[in-house]
Amino acid sequence: MTSPAASPETLPLEAQAGARLQARGLTLSVAESSTGGLIAERLTDISGSSAYMIGGVMAYADSVKAQLLGVRDELLRAHGAVSAPVAQQMAEGIRTLLKTDLAISTTGITGPTGGTATKPVGLHFIGLSAAEGAWVRRYVFAGDRRSVRHAAADAALQLLLDYLDGKL
Repeated sequence: MTSPAASPETLPLEAQAGARLQARGLTLSVAESSTGGLIAERLTDISGSSAYMIGGVMAYADSVKAQLLGVRDELLRAHGAVSAPVAQQMAEGIRTLLKTDLAISTTGITGPTGGTATKPVGLHFIGLSAAEGAWVRRYVFAGDRRSVRHAAADAALQLLLDYLDGKL
């Protein structure tokens, strides 16, 4: 007896994104800070992901954001690493560096320390860059460090899906 095939909506977010990217012949890169490579891991866990997943940078330190991704020092000083402008520049920087069609980025405070009154633990900015523009979403996730990282990775993959589905 064979089991029924999973519907696209029941597949993990990374499998849904991969299928859409592959079907359209699009390439993807990632720039991760707060998620520490989790998005790249999830995407590359999918067999055949080399057809669309080109590479990424785990840019935890501000110096890596600046040196590899082209995030301007004055932007980091003015807004801090956890900000919408930095998420946007991270996504644009990795897309340019690796010459991909699309790129996603994450920057945030995973906790349990590091939060402030204006930037609480769980605050994240998720960016997406494409040839026609860039988008950034702001989130505040609850939970321990591990669950916040996983929620941020889910949000980044969902942002990618929203773009691929024409919802941006």
